[in-house]
Amino acid sequence: MNHRSDLETDGEPDFDNVNRSESECLVGWDDDNDPLKPSNWSNARKVKNIAPLVYCSFLTPLGSTMFAPAIEQVTKSFDSTNSLLSSFSVSVWILGYFVGPLFLAPLSEMHGRFPVYMVCNALFVVFNVATAVAPSLPALIVFRFLAGMFGGCPLVVGAGTLGDLIKPLNRGKVIALWSISVILGPIIGPIAGGYMGETVGWRWICWTLSIAAGFGAVVAFIFQEETYPLILLQRKAARLRKETGDSSLRAAAKPERNAAQIFARSIIRPLRLLFLSPIVSLLSLYQGVMYGYLYLLFTTFPTVFRNRYGFSAGSIGLVYIGLGVGSGISVPIVGFVMDHTAKSVIRKGRELNPEHRLIPLLPVCFCMPIGLFWYGWAAEAKTHWVVPILGTVFVGMGINTLIMCAMTYLIDAHPLYEASAAAAGAATRSLIGAVLPLAGTSMYEALGLGWGNSLLGFLALIMCPLPWFFYKYGGRIRTNPQFQLKL
Repeated sequence: MNHRSDLETDGEPDFDNVNRSESECLVGWDDDNDPLKPSNWSNARKVKNIAPLVYCSFLTPLGSTMFAPAIEQVTKSFDSTNSLLSSFSVSVWILGYFVGPLFLAPLSEMHGRFPVYMVCNALFVVFNVATAVAPSLPALIVFRFLAGMFGGCPLVVGAGTLGDLIKPLNRGKVIALWSISVILGPIIGPIAGGYMGETVGWRWICWTLSIAAGFGAVVAFIFQEETYPLILLQRKAARLRKETGDSSLRAAAKPERNAAQIFARSIIRPLRLLFLSPIVSLLSLYQGVMYGYLYLLFTTFPTVFRNRYGFSAGSIGLVYIGLGVGSGISVPIVGFVMDHTAKSVIRKGRELNPEHRLIPLLPVCFCMPIGLFWYGWAAEAKTHWVVPILGTVFVGMGINTLIMCAMTYLIDAHPLYEASAAAAGAATRSLIGAVLPLAGTSMYEALGLGWGNSLLGFLALIMCPLPWFFYKYGGRIRTNPQFQLKL
């Protein structure tokens, strides 16, 4: 009897047909074309489930940066002179991304996608409302942390939902569409937040996000449904037990582990990859530092462009466009180079390795230090305001290319545990992205914009050999028995 008892295997689980043993009857899909199978649902039904996911995935990163232009308003509102706390009020949202995946992902495996979405959507609304009425700066920080933690649900569980609904051959373009919403959020956030902070105040930024989140929660409740195959099979088995009176009917691939074991494996596996795999460790560290630079810029742009160029609270949001343009440029270029490289390698009869995913990053890794040097010294010299913003275009290209290439590389290098490898990178990015910006203001005060950003640029330049190193030696490291982990 060919029966797999859990969902740890790569690809789509084998739930086809009803397999019998002496003690039970295992209920699976009737066949690969079973209309109850989520990947066989109609396109309209899939769109109905994916559209709320895309909308909610846009809102969470939007909220992470929409608050940034109003930092000075917040400190004045609470009579605070602590620049560390004011910066942390922005980056603490990202710290929520570090904590959330550790329990949201296993919960979606235990209870299905739908209840996790619904609870997290509701809590996202609650804690955004709490930020709008926060009585103090420490309370605001706590509420933003909780909003980020639960608001990150679509970013954590969304990949699983798309895997449930979309067959592998069509998955790429749908995930690309989903990724666009995630990329646009952090860029549009400061633009909208800048004008809102100037006109209606920072609390209405929080109220607006609460209203948008409430709309998303209602839409998701109406249109989304359960897509997790195991839960659907359990429902099918329950329905058949009721209809036939056969108590031996059980869903195929029912997990044999209890809740504690699921949580333990979900949490420990990413941590083992992070600390015991040199590839995951160094690439995660590289991503984390560059992501931290990005949020350091997010939190310091308002002060720099207000003091240096006299930007108003509304117009400050426009300075983030450079990062958005750079990120937007990188998406089609990296996608084209990756696809072209893969086709070229296969056409030449060679094996496509994860290291080929790093090819776009080999030249573009230098964009980050170039952009930091350009931005820092242009702002230091008080050149026309468009000049430092042009420097941030290179920063946007560098960080987005790094994240796309590193993520694809880690997924390809760990085909059975791509989620764990991705979680290790995401956790590191989020932790450093939340902590590093706290040093931004004091660094600029001590070194100035020119040498302060040059320090960051030199550190980024030191890390540039990493993609080249892994492109040349990554295969040997991956296949070395010394680094083969039993996960």
